Amino acid sequence: MEIKDMIALMEAVSNNGLTAFELEQGDMRLSMKREKKKAAVPMIEQPGGRVEISAEARPEYGADAKSREEAASDKVVTCPLVGTFYSSPSPDAENFVKVGDRVKKGQIIGIVEAMKLMNEIECEYDGVVEAVLVENEETVEYGQPLFRIR
Repeated sequence: MEIKDMIALMEAVSNNGLTAFELEQGDMRLSMKREKKKAAVPMIEQPGGRVEISAEARPEYGADAKSREEAASDKVVTCPLVGTFYSSPSPDAENFVKVGDRVKKGQIIGIVEAMKLMNEIECEYDGVVEAVLVENEETVEYGQPLFRIR
């Protein structure tokens, strides 16, 4: 089975809401299992680390929520496949990017592990990282927004 066939199979499993799938062809055995999504807690990345945003401070609340939505960039880097997102090349290394970093088109900004293969996620735009929308080691879906670039 070729990698493009595996990716198509992962997409089909994800799109149909399946939580587990197994396939046997000759001496090859393929098994996929999707973990339950964790409830996302809004975070802001700052030089001292990430900080949880209280409900009152969240951008979707408050009088000027509409102006904040309009100010958000429409340049979004999405996940090309189902897997586990990693924000750095190794557990003890610094993140590829953080909020406020300048990025260039083609720069590696994350990794998604799918079936023991590490897939580098490249930035699709030149600009500045406006938001990191996923946590390290979070299970991600095909098409899920990962980064917002301005």
